[in-house]
Amino acid sequence: MISHSDRAMVLIEALPYIQRFNRSTFIIKYGGHAMVDEELKQDFALDIILMKYVGLNPVVVHGGGPQIGEFLKRLSIKSEFVDGFRVTDKQTMDIVEMVLVGKVNKEIVNFINRNGGCSVGLSGKDGKLFTARKMKYMKRKTDEQPPEIIDIGMVGEITSVDNSILNSLINSEFIPVIAPVAAGTGGETYNINADLVASRIAASLNARKLILLTDTKGVLDKQGNLISTLRMEEANRLIKDGTISEGMIPKVNCCLEALGGGVKKTHIIDGRKKHAILLEILTKVGVGTELIH
Repeated sequence: MISHSDRAMVLIEALPYIQRFNRSTFIIKYGGHAMVDEELKQDFALDIILMKYVGLNPVVVHGGGPQIGEFLKRLSIKSEFVDGFRVTDKQTMDIVEMVLVGKVNKEIVNFINRNGGCSVGLSGKDGKLFTARKMKYMKRKTDEQPPEIIDIGMVGEITSVDNSILNSLINSEFIPVIAPVAAGTGGETYNINADLVASRIAASLNARKLILLTDTKGVLDKQGNLISTLRMEEANRLIKDGTISEGMIPKVNCCLEALGGGVKKTHIIDGRKKHAILLEILTKVGVGTELIH
């Protein structure tokens, strides 16, 4: 049982962070277990609302891989992956857009709004928030062989960002929630990795922090221990020596790209923990790895 004095100390501990981050923009990439566990979904919505009420400006970018996979399974459409990227033909892209923009995005918006927040759902198509082109994916086989160019379909990469609509929403006290879908110059639709979207949006808004919610403790050393703080040069070294590997590499690279684009600090945190975002930004404890310049 937490005493009244302990509750008061929690609020006092948060005060200097609230003062320091007042009116600062935070980009939160929402994904993993936190998106499918009902209790964690509720906690996430409350965290975002509290951030807004105490004077911070949260912007949410979400994924939706499990939801897309479940829908494709219902339609008996087989999912194929290349190094973590979903091979996306035209039929699959229609379903991806329907699930990400029409279902997942609106569920997150509804969770925030029904708990007292004021949220608006967007995709890259809205207000030309971001545009894309087809990703040219090159898979390296061995150091001796040249990389192989693989067609992974309607998977895109961002070519430009226009944050006018985000600035308007933020200044009007709305909480933007962004689905990682965008149009190309010919009107074609692309599915974009949500981590990459979050990184580019963070840089375009000169965000104070980029926070990636994951299903891991954060970046681990070779003994499996959490690395609380990583500088850019050390992160690059750990990628080269294999300490950072597999699915953690693109997440770390997204953080490094955001830092290079002017973001003050980035975080990879354990979204399986209750109120992970608030613990990371408003307490001394932290629940993941911070990557800094």
